[in-house]
Amino acid sequence: MDTQRAVAKDVIAGQLDEARRRTRWLLRTVSEDSLSRQHDSIMSPLIWDYGHIGNYEELWLLERAFGKGLSNRALYDMYDASLHPREERPSLDLLDRRGADFYLDAVREAVLEELETADLAGDDPLLGDGFVYRMILQHECQHNETMLQTLQLMRGEGYGPETVADLSDGTPTDEMVHVPGGPFVMRTDDTAWPLDNERSAHEVEVADFRLDKTPVTNRAYLEFVEGDGYEREEFWRPEGWAWIREQRITAPKHWYQREPHSWWTQRFGFDEPLSPDAPVVHVSFYEADAYARWAGKRLPTEAEWEKAASWDPETGTKRLFPWGDEPPSPERANLDQLAFGPACVGAYPAGASAYGVLGMIGDVWEWTASDFAPYPGFESFPYREYSEIFFGPDHKELRGGSWATRPYAIRNTFRNWDYPIRRQLFVGFRCAK
Repeated sequence: MDTQRAVAKDVIAGQLDEARRRTRWLLRTVSEDSLSRQHDSIMSPLIWDYGHIGNYEELWLLERAFGKGLSNRALYDMYDASLHPREERPSLDLLDRRGADFYLDAVREAVLEELETADLAGDDPLLGDGFVYRMILQHECQHNETMLQTLQLMRGEGYGPETVADLSDGTPTDEMVHVPGGPFVMRTDDTAWPLDNERSAHEVEVADFRLDKTPVTNRAYLEFVEGDGYEREEFWRPEGWAWIREQRITAPKHWYQREPHSWWTQRFGFDEPLSPDAPVVHVSFYEADAYARWAGKRLPTEAEWEKAASWDPETGTKRLFPWGDEPPSPERANLDQLAFGPACVGAYPAGASAYGVLGMIGDVWEWTASDFAPYPGFESFPYREYSEIFFGPDHKELRGGSWATRPYAIRNTFRNWDYPIRRQLFVGFRCAK
């Protein structure tokens, strides 16, 4: 085995181990009862997510890649997201924490044995460039963020996170950045990290537009709330208006007032005053869209968002991250979960895009105006249930990651999506014009 390939395998093994340690760290203080309970109807029990992480790894890094496996069909079916919608998962005979720990350890041991002889330089599309290992790494990281959504919704004793990362201060601004019109290269042809919906690279023409330099803040959104934005039908899409009236929504999720006319508070395992200069979070697409109309603006398209984040007009090249191709660092973006909340907007000037737009990676996901749809030349790989079955007008696209996103699972081309009513996500937005 040549040294270059051996080092790559060492890196892969180390990344898989680090991701598993994070998963277990997030769950370490959660009781057995809270692990098995469904805390919200749109979320799985945490113990299902945990077992699913191991089963997905077994499926792809043992069965599909090497024709090997440890489990019987019943276990595979139990953790198959396409077979059991979330409302069914609490009734399944799920592994408990001890059983899941044992299962995940057994799978990982077998995976590392197969990695020793895996040909990562061959023509196999799964193994080539180590794609399938990176897919599994990103999958576990994505479930970490999903677990954090559930933990914020936890009933009973609640979740008391140990904050181990500090947040930087920022300088809020109402400035909009001009992004000149013209073509740019959208998407990617990279086969090592990006997932199927990020391919393939193609040129897109975008007209001149302006984009908020930073995401919309709590302070700005509060003006919409207190200006009766939730009572004025003219700012809302018909389906969004019907939804907020039916659900009696009058503010972002997790905002509340201890008593009428008092300052707003938000909660993640602990109560704290709403930070005026942090980005608004836990808003649906409909709320973001209504605010933009109220402000005389609109939401950006995904093409506009990606051009502002990724294109370097001086070199005519595409950047992997807004600041360049260097990996995320604490000086550039608020990622990796350990701060348990977003920083004030403008806190990371070193993370600016070539156009000077700030905060496009980390802190909050950002709604775009675009439906989640395939790109020209799209091919499902390695399975259509990851992306293809979600294409269409029912799902809106989100970009940029959040404070709860792990660095392995974000880049300028990464696409997230959800229903326009979803608010448990760590999602905010910025406006265009």
